[in-house]
Amino acid sequence: MRPRVVIVGAGFGGLAAARRLAGEPVEVTIVDRNNFHTFLPLLYQVATAGLNAADVSHAVRGVIRRHPNVEFRQFEVTGADWQARELVGVSQAGPDRLPFDQLIVATGSVAGFFGVPGAEEHSFPLYSLRDAARLRNHVLARFEAAASDPRLIDDGHLTFVIVGGGPTGVETAGALAELFDKVLRRDHKTLDVDRARVLLVERLDHLLDPFVERSRRHAAKALAARGVELRLGVSVAEITPDRVVFDDGEVEPCHTLVWAAGVRANPVAETLGLPLGLAGRVPVGSSLAVADRAGVWAIGDAAHIVSSGGALPQLAQVAIQSGEHAALQITNQLAGRPLTAFGYHDKGTMATIGRHAAVAELPGGRVLAGPVAWAAWLGLHLVYLIGFRNRASVLVNWAWNYFTWDRGPRLIFSLRRPIPTGEQSTGEQSTGERDDNG
Repeated sequence: MRPRVVIVGAGFGGLAAARRLAGEPVEVTIVDRNNFHTFLPLLYQVATAGLNAADVSHAVRGVIRRHPNVEFRQFEVTGADWQARELVGVSQAGPDRLPFDQLIVATGSVAGFFGVPGAEEHSFPLYSLRDAARLRNHVLARFEAAASDPRLIDDGHLTFVIVGGGPTGVETAGALAELFDKVLRRDHKTLDVDRARVLLVERLDHLLDPFVERSRRHAAKALAARGVELRLGVSVAEITPDRVVFDDGEVEPCHTLVWAAGVRANPVAETLGLPLGLAGRVPVGSSLAVADRAGVWAIGDAAHIVSSGGALPQLAQVAIQSGEHAALQITNQLAGRPLTAFGYHDKGTMATIGRHAAVAELPGGRVLAGPVAWAAWLGLHLVYLIGFRNRASVLVNWAWNYFTWDRGPRLIFSLRRPIPTGEQSTGEQSTGERDDNG
């Protein structure tokens, strides 16, 4: 019987590992609580009505259908029996177990709230399709409420706060500002849309900390040109359903706060009983092996990977490259070859602010800004999207948005579970979606 390799998580790293193992003399099973892969870099466009949820997701079985030795199981991991070398969890059939010889932990990350009171309860993270749909519903609903009763604007119903000045925060702030100014302004003819505010809060005195100063200045200028208010050098002290309190004592009425201030590893690694390090990430050796766990590897956001410059960031490229490397180590180990150290190749970093505005920092120190960087950002994300249908759909939507200043999916869907018959109905129903890959 061929060795059984189980990959926990169908994100960038998990799929990269599976593809690398395709055709090798092993049986590979990808497990995930969802049956789809989510292209996380474009979630903010789903949240801001630029793309449909289907544009940034792809069925896992569709991704692996051409690889005979790779299978998928919809399976939510709840623990591990290390003596029997079995994953413990829940499948669609109920409680279940899944044996393995080699295990790759590719469970990704979730929002990290850092103990800020009310952040987890009252903010909107952006790490799953459900998160994006929830935020889009809420934003559009705030405008509908204000259109019905303009007095609600004074109470902060059209004040939108984004916490975190990294790429996610910058991209979301820019997209919201353009949505309000170019789209919702035309939708709501009697509403004073000029009173809608987008506030971007960052505890440092600059945006995009990993970027060079030129990129930071361009991002700040582009956001300001779109009407985004920057609050730099300020931290959030408390969040309630209708206000945000800053550490300098200022209170801002607000009914929508997007949390983009940081991440932690998915707690699935903890349920497996693996050692945990900074932000819940699993410490790994140079080969990405987990110490004291034979045949166990951790990759991507789930792993604390140290290079010469320190811990690697939680980026898609790190996940992809580490997934491929872990798969290579499994084939090396099974073939009796020595393990090799992981070496990360930095392919650059990008962030977009809006139409014709982006920053890109490429290998070799080359820095792009403005329309050229924006075009590069568009092209790169199209390339990395999974599936021709998704690429075609995103391209068509982007073209439509560009030439018409319109956005298609401005639909408010209810997300809560239906009320049983006999009880008063709220008209809200569940989507049935779960959280992000992992």
